Amino acid sequence: MWIVNAFLSALFAGLTSILSKMGLENISSHYATALRTSIVVLFTWLMYFLTNSSFAGINTYNLTFIIMSGIVTGLSWLCYFRALSMADVTQVSPIDKLSTFFTMIMAFVLFDEKITILKIFCMLLMLFGTYCMQQQTQIKNDQTKQWMIYAFGSAIFASLTSILAKIGISHVDSQTVTAIRTMVVMVMAWIVVGVTHTYQPMRILNKKQVRAIVLSAIATGLSWLCYFEALKTGPASIVVPIDKLSIVVSIGFATFILHEKQNKKNLIGLFCVVVSTLLLLV
Repeated sequence: MWIVNAFLSALFAGLTSILSKMGLENISSHYATALRTSIVVLFTWLMYFLTNSSFAGINTYNLTFIIMSGIVTGLSWLCYFRALSMADVTQVSPIDKLSTFFTMIMAFVLFDEKITILKIFCMLLMLFGTYCMQQQTQIKNDQTKQWMIYAFGSAIFASLTSILAKIGISHVDSQTVTAIRTMVVMVMAWIVVGVTHTYQPMRILNKKQVRAIVLSAIATGLSWLCYFEALKTGPASIVVPIDKLSIVVSIGFATFILHEKQNKKNLIGLFCVVVSTLLLLV
């Protein structure tokens, strides 16, 4: 079941990116992130009660890593949606998915997960695919690269999220972990809104933005629930790459809904990322 949950996580994560992009029009990315996270908190705690989850297994050690995971998740989100407000989904997603590479390296080192020639090949193929997908970026955004800094920050923090969560989730209900982490992220998001003075009245949001923010929050909640359930029983070096197949969903919807253009190198890069991920299941 962890493989099924990993693929479902990828599907919902891909939908999150598109819906979030649609909800960012003319509003602060920090404010949008805080609104989304608040809705995710309600959704995850609703799931907590509906599934009769419990705090059994939670101790100081687990709680510390769960909170740390929530903090770096918040940092990853803030970076990701800041980058998304400045560039296209097609540009941001490939860099964000480098978190797969970072996570696999840390999983080999920290969890003694088996290193094979196939996994090394897959990692190199992922890097090559990401490089191909950034050729369009270098041409299109020659004047400003600020969004790339945020995208790389998102990838680094996302990889730390997976590692810290893997440590803290052992012997703990995954839905409980998701609910706790989401509260940490929400607090962080609203602190950032306060510090950066980016609060905006709700009345400035139109119906399309509200709908996009709510749906992206629900997609996020579903993605997290599936992801941490998969991470609880599956190897991090495989669960994380499968989850990052969300790039296929993101770019597919970006092409047909947001009308972002794809070139040949983009498609070659996407093919490499997908193939390298599927090979990990062999």
